[in-house]
Amino acid sequence: MGFLFDFILHIDDHIVNIVNTFGSWTYLILFAVIFIETGAVIMPFLPGDSLLFAAGAISANPQYGLDPFLFAFLFWVAALTGDSLNFYIGKHVGKAMMNHHFFGRFIKKESIEEAEHFFEKHGAVAIILARYMPIIRTFAPFVAGGSGLPYKRFIKYSVIGATTWTILATGAGYFFGNIPFVKEHFSAVIIGIVIVTAIPAVVSALKSQLRKKHTMPSELAKKEADTDTEI
Repeated sequence: MGFLFDFILHIDDHIVNIVNTFGSWTYLILFAVIFIETGAVIMPFLPGDSLLFAAGAISANPQYGLDPFLFAFLFWVAALTGDSLNFYIGKHVGKAMMNHHFFGRFIKKESIEEAEHFFEKHGAVAIILARYMPIIRTFAPFVAGGSGLPYKRFIKYSVIGATTWTILATGAGYFFGNIPFVKEHFSAVIIGIVIVTAIPAVVSALKSQLRKKHTMPSELAKKEADTDTEI
């Protein structure tokens, strides 16, 4: 876990190391990270927004010879295919995975409940909004698949979310990532991106906890009333 935090905080340095070590394979490696973060239900903690931003910033530097348009295209494909895989996992084996003794350890019940509430509140549009929210973007397709939402409808929203996300995140890195101030404080900028994108998920979690606190007393009162009636 320590390596993951270091990778996120110094993601620009790690990508440069990947480029220097693997060359053109960097495209495939970063594609895999986004695909897994989006499609593997058990790995919502992998970097998403920060990776796109850093990749865009590094591709703007001609010394590395990276193509920002190829990055954006591959990230777009990774987001779409990851969403689709996640959707079908939720549709066909969602409940089995949550109850499995191994996979259940990685699929937090609280995260699923947050995604379910988010989906119920915003409907299918939640697929677009969730693309900008770490953790929730991993579980939203999973919940959508289990909810019975038709895939044809799901993929329309997924395309919109993936397209806007890759253009904005990669483009922001390309145009702003090499500004002297940003380069000098890159780790702070990455932390800022993580915090800002995590705010909606945190707010959703707090609201979920408040709902539980308000719901539990009313449910308890109802049970007591039912018991009194039976007596």
